[in-house]
Amino acid sequence: MTSKIAYEDVEVGTELPAQTFPVTRATLVRYAGASGDFNPIHWNEKFAKEVGLPDVIAHGMFTMAEAIRVVTDWTGDPGAVVDYGVRFTKPVVVPNDDQGALIEVSGKVAAKLDDNTVRVDLTATSAGQKVLGMSRAVVRLG
Repeated sequence: MTSKIAYEDVEVGTELPAQTFPVTRATLVRYAGASGDFNPIHWNEKFAKEVGLPDVIAHGMFTMAEAIRVVTDWTGDPGAVVDYGVRFTKPVVVPNDDQGALIEVSGKVAAKLDDNTVRVDLTATSAGQKVLGMSRAVVRLG
């Protein structure tokens, strides 16, 4: 596959379609099984609170993976992402109810680079707090 977005059609400031990703306790259980990360802060409310967290929190790598979906959905090709990094700034707190939490992600082309690549800066929030900092991806466009 190749990116469905052409390098020539993108300018600095181009906004990617924002997305919202729901997270429930069931989501965390499925992710724990797939990733092998069974740390009790991601499923045991009593343990999470004992170690100073407000409640169970989403896995950082899960949050990171949800955020990059804004880029991969935009390009139409997950292989177009050539570099991606974030800093974890706040946890995504997932209450034990039917609603869970939401991760809201937006992105913007911050720079046009060489070799048909662009840098996309992402903003990810949950409950009004920024949960990822320095969230940046370098993407090769068509």
